[in-house]
Amino acid sequence: MSRTVEVLPTKVELIDRALEIVLAQVHSAIAQRGVCRLALAGGNTPKPLYQQLATQDLPWDQLQIFWGDERYVPPADPESNEGMARQAWLDQVPIPAANIYPMPTDAVEPADAAQAYDRHLQTHFGVQPGKFPALDLILLGLGPDGHTASLFPHTTALTVQDRLITVGQKDEQPRLTFTIPLINQARCVLFMVTGANKRPALSEIFAPEGDADEYPARRIVPTGQLIWLLDAAAGEGLNL
Repeated sequence: MSRTVEVLPTKVELIDRALEIVLAQVHSAIAQRGVCRLALAGGNTPKPLYQQLATQDLPWDQLQIFWGDERYVPPADPESNEGMARQAWLDQVPIPAANIYPMPTDAVEPADAAQAYDRHLQTHFGVQPGKFPALDLILLGLGPDGHTASLFPHTTALTVQDRLITVGQKDEQPRLTFTIPLINQARCVLFMVTGANKRPALSEIFAPEGDADEYPARRIVPTGQLIWLLDAAAGEGLNL
């Protein structure tokens, strides 16, 4: 793993830098493998990045879009990560519908949906159960509590090592999420973090030693690149 941390003066400059990185990863993956497999993050921070991506001229038929996690709500729900990304980006460009792989949220039990999507990804990537494909780029955010994707502190999702997808739990609200081994297999993981309320968690995550159950983002140590983009409010005073 190679880790890079950049602190940008403003959120606007952070998004501009994120766009540069995403475009570079997309073009590199397509040049090397003919396709770029990209997993999106939810939340407010990446939305302007998606809006900028909607203005780009990209080989859309060579992109495959996934999500690192999803709230267990229909795509039309305002809380849906899929719905936000479609509105901000995917519905604005001619990407083939067959290249978009949202997490299913229509099963009665989230565990059944997680298992079905796990099997779907195994088939799509041609991997056996217990093996993990390498996505080209996974976008992640960070919560003030140190969670990323839907990997929350002291939850059973942190312990899952034999599956691609599991159920994350925030309070009583189930979510679907990539597992830690799947995230860590990525060729590049890009965190985008804004706001002073993230600073305490970042201090713990970047510390030489710490509690990865309390701050799950400490567990993200991909085999490829790890890039953290912080705005000044998040990065001020950190020992990087």
